[in-house]
Amino acid sequence: MPLGVPVNFDSVSLDGILSDWIAALREFSVEAVVILGPDPFGGSEDREVVAVHPPVLAEAANALAASRDFGAPWRDSDAPLVAWQYIAKSDHLGTSRWRQLWLAHGYQTVVRVEFSLPAGRAFECFMFSPRELTDRAEAASLAWSALNIWPLVKRSIAQARSTLSPRERECLVLAFQGLTARESSLRLSCTERTVNYHLANAMGKLKVDNKMAAIQRACWIGAL
Repeated sequence: MPLGVPVNFDSVSLDGILSDWIAALREFSVEAVVILGPDPFGGSEDREVVAVHPPVLAEAANALAASRDFGAPWRDSDAPLVAWQYIAKSDHLGTSRWRQLWLAHGYQTVVRVEFSLPAGRAFECFMFSPRELTDRAEAASLAWSALNIWPLVKRSIAQARSTLSPRERECLVLAFQGLTARESSLRLSCTERTVNYHLANAMGKLKVDNKMAAIQRACWIGAL
């Protein structure tokens, strides 16, 4: 299946999407995918596992999320949006628990693609293969595949992680676009008080006390 052609996914679950995606990447021997996202209630370096397939690799995925030797330092560097490496040949192998766990499961290569978010956060997609990639063209093909499927994955992430109601999300989207509560009320054909009510509910769910922080945190969970 050509990597640039969208796959017709029958399952709306995130795990189902990742399973079908891995099937589409079979020619590159990709057998596992991990999605990391920022911990919306943690510090700037805190990441959490948003999804992992197959689920049996949850421990290895959590070790990757907790690591600081691959993926996290890009926040303070000029690292590219796409990176790949041979796990077994890494200089960090002796001190890196996540590498030891992934090697124990038989994986040799990982390709990482970043999807940037506000305030220095990002979603990160890791694709693992049990063999070494032959050249950069293979890594580029995997990166293109991730970019192609990301909108669908992000929608599923939002459904899985967000507790915002459709109206609360709508009001946040309009605020993100720079509209005032009054302007939003005109767009939504409701009162300004109703818009502020939904924004206040969204701030409560996201555990913040202002609209800007609510917008940032909603982005971090994939809701915007």
